[in-house]
Amino acid sequence: MYTFDRALVLGPGGHTGTAWMAGLAHGLRRDGVDLGEADLIVGTSAGAIVGALLATGQDPGRLASPARLAAHRLTADPERMGAVFAVLGERGLEPGEARRRVGRLALDGTDPRAEEALIAGRAALIGAEAWPERRLVIPAVDATTGEPAVWDRDSGVPLVSAVAASSAFPGAAPPVAINGRRYMDGALRSGTNADLAAGARTLVVVEPMAHLRPHEPLDQESAALGTVLTIGPDPASARAFGSDLGDPAAWEPAYQAGLRQAGDLGARLRATWRAAADAV
Repeated sequence: MYTFDRALVLGPGGHTGTAWMAGLAHGLRRDGVDLGEADLIVGTSAGAIVGALLATGQDPGRLASPARLAAHRLTADPERMGAVFAVLGERGLEPGEARRRVGRLALDGTDPRAEEALIAGRAALIGAEAWPERRLVIPAVDATTGEPAVWDRDSGVPLVSAVAASSAFPGAAPPVAINGRRYMDGALRSGTNADLAAGARTLVVVEPMAHLRPHEPLDQESAALGTVLTIGPDPASARAFGSDLGDPAAWEPAYQAGLRQAGDLGARLRATWRAAADAV
């Protein structure tokens, strides 16, 4: 038995990944494929931003311009990010211990003003305060314990706080305080977190960072129960991203690349997406 007819998983990817996914979703909607119609949306990090926008019924075209970033821009800490990637790249390190070490780096010298700017910036991007009726799931990680958290509309966590925490990668953004705990980027749980969509009849996974690392294997249960389509940046989109996923100057080129790539994907995805809807 299928848990959901159509599930959408939106993965991490920094500023450029956010813009590319917004352009992709806008182009697909223009071509008759509304990803926001998914019965379940799992949004992680950049995907939490775009997922919240889609689940609340908004037009992803509102993110065509990087102007919404300007007023709340954060200053990245390359040294801290380097230390984080060193921990994540350490072979043989137990995942929970890796998350705890990364959490210590995230919590070192947190700045309340940076946290306020992060939350205000995410609010400006998603343009909504209340959780939607449509099923939206947003993962994050407790920066102290390393334990994953998965939030939805029944969790009691404000939508903007959930999105901000899920997209708070250490060194790029500060951890976010929620109910007396501090949380960081949901990608530290499990990349795109596609396992949270297990049991879908049709699963579409949008993975902005697929060109930077070997393809993340999907949870076997997800893959076995229905059709699975994975979408990553094509070579032209990858070039538009540039070398820095956090570069605001690459926002508009990445958005336009997603818009263009949607035209190449529309026909194939439209048949699958509509077939899943017709099967309900």
